[in-house]
Amino acid sequence: MEGLWSPEPGSDPGPATRVELTVSCRQLLDKDTFSKSDPLCVLYIQRPGSRQWLEFGRTEVIDNSLNPDFLRKFVLDYFFEEKQNLRFDLYDVDSKSPDLSKHDFLGQTFCTLGEIVGSAGGRLEKPLTMGTATAHPRGRKPAPALSNGGIPGKSCGTIIVLAEELSNCRDVATLQFCANKLDKKDFFGKSDPFLVFYRSNEDGTFTICHRTEVARHTLAPVWAAFDIPVRALCNGDPDRTIKVEVYDWDRTGSHDFIGEFTTSYRELARGQHGLNVYEVVNPKKKLKKKKYLNSGTVTLLSFSVQSDPSFLDYIRGGTQLNFTVAIDFTASNGNPSQPTSLHYLSPYQLNAYTMALRAVGEIIQDYDSDKMFPALGFGAKIPPDGRVSHEFPLNGDAENPACSGIEGVLEAYHRSLRRVQLYGPTNFAPVVNHVARAAAAVLDGSQYFVLLIITDGVISDMAQTKEAIVNAAALPMSIIIVGVGQAEFDAMVELDGDDIRVSSRGRVAERDIVQFVPFREHVAAGGGAVRSMARLARAVLAEVPPQLLSYMKAKGISPRPAPPPQ
Repeated sequence: MEGLWSPEPGSDPGPATRVELTVSCRQLLDKDTFSKSDPLCVLYIQRPGSRQWLEFGRTEVIDNSLNPDFLRKFVLDYFFEEKQNLRFDLYDVDSKSPDLSKHDFLGQTFCTLGEIVGSAGGRLEKPLTMGTATAHPRGRKPAPALSNGGIPGKSCGTIIVLAEELSNCRDVATLQFCANKLDKKDFFGKSDPFLVFYRSNEDGTFTICHRTEVARHTLAPVWAAFDIPVRALCNGDPDRTIKVEVYDWDRTGSHDFIGEFTTSYRELARGQHGLNVYEVVNPKKKLKKKKYLNSGTVTLLSFSVQSDPSFLDYIRGGTQLNFTVAIDFTASNGNPSQPTSLHYLSPYQLNAYTMALRAVGEIIQDYDSDKMFPALGFGAKIPPDGRVSHEFPLNGDAENPACSGIEGVLEAYHRSLRRVQLYGPTNFAPVVNHVARAAAAVLDGSQYFVLLIITDGVISDMAQTKEAIVNAAALPMSIIIVGVGQAEFDAMVELDGDDIRVSSRGRVAERDIVQFVPFREHVAAGGGAVRSMARLARAVLAEVPPQLLSYMKAKGISPRPAPPPQ
C-alpha cells in the first residue's frame, strides 16, 4: 500500500525524501491447525509529540506462509531532523473482517524510520515479540498481544524491513511474457506457473517488485500484460539486475521452484528480440545433472514505456473537481435537539458532520472554479407530505441542489435539521446514482466528480449500492464515505475495494473508487478540532488523485496543455 506520511499542519520540516519500505518476515508463529498462517503486516506511526499510534497502512494477506515477502509497499516522507517512530504488527488473518481484534496476533516490533535508513544497506532485521499491554490501535479493545493469547516478550520470528529512496522517475513500463516447455511439477497434471520479479539492491540482496497471475494447468503459459513503474523495476538505474523466478503454484503455499533468470531494464527495453528469450535455470538441478540444459524458456512478448502523467498535470490542464455532499438524516443519529445526537448543533464545538464537511470541502473547493456544491440528504421524512426520501436537496431546490461554497452547504444542512424528520433506512444507492448521472454526461476528462457521504450507521441497501458502485467505476467519479459515531462499520470496508474489488451480479468494478474512513480514529488521536480535521482530510482525500489517474488512464485521456500564464 502506497501511502504518504506528511507533517502536521502548521509545521515546516523542509523538503522530504520519499522512502519506500518493503517488509518480509521469517519463521512466523503458525496459528492455523491444518495449514500455515495467513500473515498480514500493519504499520503504525506516531506523530511528533504524540504517544498515540495511528494506523498508516496494511500489506496484502499472503496465504499459507510463515516466511512472507509482502509485495505491497509503504511509502513515507523521511525527515532527517525528526524521530519518526514506527510499529509493525503481524496478524494471522482468519476472515474478511477488517477488525484486527478478530484475527490472531503474531507479534510486533518497534523502530524508527531513521533506524531503518541508517542500517547497512537500508536493511533492518529485528525479532518479533508479543509486546506488552498497550491500548488496542483502534482504541476499543485490549492489546492485541494479550487479547489473542500471546506471551509478553516471547520471540515469534523475525521481521526484515528494507528502505530505499525513491527516484523521481514517472515512467511506467508495460510488459508481457510467455514461457515454453517449463518443468512439470504436478504429479497428476501440468504445472500452474507464475513469475516473481525482484530488483537488486546496493548490498546484493533482492526486493520483490511484481508477481504475475497464476496460469493454470500449462507448461506453455502466456501471462497477461502488466504495468509497473520503472522506478519499481530499477529505481532509475537501467543496468540494475532484475531477477525473475518461476514457480509452480500450490494451494498450500509451498510453491515449487522451477527456475530463474536475470535481466535488466536496458535489456527489456529492447522489446521483442532474440536477446529477450531467457533460459529458466534451476541451480540445484544444474549442479546435480551433467546433461541439464534448462527448465524451459521465458520470452518477452512485448515492451512499451510511457511517462505517467501526474494528478497535477491534469489539474494544470484544466480538469475541475466537482464536489457533492450527501448527509445521513436517519433516526439512529439521535434527536438533533439533544446533546447526545450526532447532529446536535452546539454553540461551543462542531459536531462530527460539520467537521467532516469542513475538513474535506475546504480542500476540494480549491479545485472547483465555481464553488457551487450540490448538497443532498437521505433517510428523512421531508415536507410537505412527510414522505421518506433518500435523495433530497438540502437547500429545498430539487432543480438546483447546489449551494454556494462550504458555508452555503453548512447553512443548508442546519436549515434541513429544522425542517425534516429523521427517519430511515440508510440507503446509499440513490445519492450514488444521482452523482453518477452527472458524471456520465462529462466523459472527456474536463471534470471529475467526488461524492462525500457522511453516515452514522449500517447500510441498508448493500446490493443496490454495490451495483451503483460497479456502474460508477466506469465514470469519472470517486466516493468518499466518512463514518461518524460508534457503530461497527464492517460493511463499509467491503465497499472500499483496496483488497477485493466490489462486484455485483457477476460484474466486477473496473476501478477502486471508494474510500472509507471512520471519523473516530482521527478524533481519538487528539490535538483538537483543527488537527482532527487535518488528519481526516489527509486520510479521506489520499486516494482521490490515484483514482482520478486510474480513470484517465483507463479511458486513454491525456492531460491538456496548461494554459499560458496571464
